[in-house]
Amino acid sequence: MAGLSLSLLVLLATVSCCLARGATQKTGSSLSKNESGKEKKCPPSFSRGWADEVNWVQTYEEGLHKARKSNRPLMVIHHLEDCEYSQALKKAFAAEAEIQKMAKEDFVMLNLVFETSDKNMSPDEQYVPRILFVDPSLTVRTDIQGPYANRKYTYEPGDIKTLVSNMKKAKILLKQDF
Repeated sequence: MAGLSLSLLVLLATVSCCLARGATQKTGSSLSKNESGKEKKCPPSFSRGWADEVNWVQTYEEGLHKARKSNRPLMVIHHLEDCEYSQALKKAFAAEAEIQKMAKEDFVMLNLVFETSDKNMSPDEQYVPRILFVDPSLTVRTDIQGPYANRKYTYEPGDIKTLVSNMKKAKILLKQDF
């Protein structure tokens, strides 16, 4: 019963966000154009410096909805703006072309500077930076882990190859699961 209530709450929040977005897009108030006249997919403020070219979702609920609808995994990056480790990972993340390509084409992307109410997003405590994957069935993939035993979902700049590998793993698991 609690699971059904939580699902309904997430669905209502997602629908509200989508309706609010649709209303602002119809009026044209939230759409901006770049110098070539093409519409930007997402304001750079949602990227927070992780990758301005990637279409980032704004909320966890929106990410879950979009992952389910598009049948793509959701990649959630927990970080803090004033954390030196988060900043170092952000720099390495933004500089890696393969990560940028996969983020743009194969994933629903979300970066958060606050914790979600979903306790599944902190399976081994709350720390930053922390990256978790959620498949379109809305299952947090705790089996996709970084290289550290004490902080299973953290990555450092030297772990970019591991992150690329885990992103590929999230895509492969998706194809096997559905």
